[in-house]
Amino acid sequence: MKLPGKIESLLFVASKPLTIRKIAELVGADEADVRQAIESLRQLYNIEDRGIQLAQHANSVQLVTNPLSAKIVADFLKDERSGELTRPSLETLTIIAYRGPLPKSEIDLIRGVNCALILRNLMVRGLITAREDRQRMTTLYELSFDFLRHLGIREVRELPDYGRLTADQNLDRLLHPKPPPAEPVATLGNDQADAEEQRDEA
Repeated sequence: MKLPGKIESLLFVASKPLTIRKIAELVGADEADVRQAIESLRQLYNIEDRGIQLAQHANSVQLVTNPLSAKIVADFLKDERSGELTRPSLETLTIIAYRGPLPKSEIDLIRGVNCALILRNLMVRGLITAREDRQRMTTLYELSFDFLRHLGIREVRELPDYGRLTADQNLDRLLHPKPPPAEPVATLGNDQADAEEQRDEA
């Protein structure tokens, strides 16, 4: 796949703007090449008839909806915020509640699917928040204070069966698999070593 296509995929699944430097790290390319690829995407997207546009602010870029479709998008989001959560959204929210804060990669691993759109929807509803973990160089998702207040609890530890569910060993093995044990190195006994040496000399 060419560089513009790789960047397009990243921008599509990202739940927030991505910096040029971050994109360059993810795709393994020079920042200059990334800027050139982004410019080609801008020429592709930023025309009146496209529903998706490429927005850039300083050194960050993001795919956004066309301003001309603002009303229908606002109506849709209003329904999304007020309607009931789907089962996938409830599953994702539960994972974040009992295993968070955790990165999107681990949420995807637990559910077995890409959860980018679900995470975006939960953030629009104000149920979860995202924060940067500079040490791990990733984004972590956790329940929002507003949602905790809505549930009538002060912290996630007050959720039902929190201690038992957060200590699930199956999930721990899935998220943090142990490396297979190293195979023992075969050693020759003294008699066998002598026989090997005599055969080599012969």
